[in-house]
Amino acid sequence: MTQYVNNAAKTAFLFPGQGSQFVGMGQGFLEQSDKARDLMEMAEKISGFPLKRFCLEGSMEELTRTVHLQPAMTVLNLICLQAVVDAGVGAQFFAGHSLGEYSALAAAGVLSAEDTIALVTERGKLMERESAAHPGTMSAILKLGIKDVEDIVTKAKEKGIVVAANHNSEKQIVISGERAGVEAASALAAEKKGRAIALPVSGAWHSPLVADAVPDFEKAMSRATFCKPEGRVYFNVTAQPEMDPLEIQSIMSRQIASMVKWYDTIVAMQEQGVTTFIEVGPKKVLTGLLKKILPKDYDCKCLQVEDPASLQECLDVIGD
Repeated sequence: MTQYVNNAAKTAFLFPGQGSQFVGMGQGFLEQSDKARDLMEMAEKISGFPLKRFCLEGSMEELTRTVHLQPAMTVLNLICLQAVVDAGVGAQFFAGHSLGEYSALAAAGVLSAEDTIALVTERGKLMERESAAHPGTMSAILKLGIKDVEDIVTKAKEKGIVVAANHNSEKQIVISGERAGVEAASALAAEKKGRAIALPVSGAWHSPLVADAVPDFEKAMSRATFCKPEGRVYFNVTAQPEMDPLEIQSIMSRQIASMVKWYDTIVAMQEQGVTTFIEVGPKKVLTGLLKKILPKDYDCKCLQVEDPASLQECLDVIGD
């Protein structure tokens, strides 16, 4: 494959999280690359799960279990990243959506691949534990802005715990919490001409219902080595970059139960002059959000890599 060197100073690598998985993901790279197979073997050893089988053969139910999906999705992101970097493509900006933030930390040199897999495995176990102890749900609210949704969840809290969990685009905000609270907020959204779509999730992620995972996860993080980023990582909790490893560790401990500020993250990258956005990992969820967030007249490239064919497409566009 031809080597390409892009303008890394204006390039961002974006990493998807839960919801982008599919059975068969990673097959092309795993068939063609010893390095991809080595990463998968490492991830299986650290997680203790047959991740390759989950990714390539399923079942979808097994793959989608939080405890399996977090290391499976992360190793797939890292396999795609490795292929992109080996092809000569670099970046100076990094972000990941929720779980994907750990792949961004690995890409920026904050965490080793081994520590990344160890942390997401522990994160998956703790989040699955909390979803069993404190059942909840999530819904996407469309056609309303963040202020309207925040007003709605404030009013709906008398029915049950509910918060704005993901600010994905200007008018796509995910709410999370107890079923009664989420249903009450969804009804209020409909009254304001919004539209609520229940999401097929197993827990109330990024809400107070999973906050009890944070202290235990902080203990797991203390066993990992956090380094200064090579480039700028924009964090879900703040939508800002951070260079101090200790502060990064603190931000990541809060991330489990905090809002994902994805809209603000992409706007901040645009303001810094990023013109090439590459979604590194399965599906095109983040690429779709980019097209909703970035102005129609903003001159940029939105690309995605999940297999050898999409990598070649990406390289062809960068090479033009």
